[in-house]
Amino acid sequence: MPLEVGDQAPDFTLKDQNNQDWTLSDLRGKCNVLVVFYPLAFSGICTGELDQLREDAADFAGVQVLGVSVDSVFTLKAWSDQRGYEFPLLSDFWPHGKVAQEYGVFFDKTGFANRGTFLVDTEGVIRFAELNGPGEARDQTIWKQAVACLPS
Repeated sequence: MPLEVGDQAPDFTLKDQNNQDWTLSDLRGKCNVLVVFYPLAFSGICTGELDQLREDAADFAGVQVLGVSVDSVFTLKAWSDQRGYEFPLLSDFWPHGKVAQEYGVFFDKTGFANRGTFLVDTEGVIRFAELNGPGEARDQTIWKQAVACLPS
């Protein structure tokens, strides 16, 4: 069962494409965070979604975007370099999908995350949550609307 609006976002520490640690709780009190789980790097829908995040970065000003997948840091580095992503891509590789499981978006049958999106406020509370299946692209317009509704 995915987490819902009003739930406390589970804390995590994951490595990004540059092998740097990112800890969700380190961002508390500093900025809102958009946690975007996606199935796999280099796949068509995932590439389209993250390309759109890259193109619409100004719409997420003041929000730290964190992409999360079960890919290795090496795969994420190659993908990030190829696509020019400037936001962190976090590896939920080992223990395999642990963070996706904690957020209720891990898809056991395939071994990767469904398309879960969580907007976490500066207090660590989830203010927006959605879950789409692996083949269902997300409408990022609603992410922008959720961000616009956050207190400034």
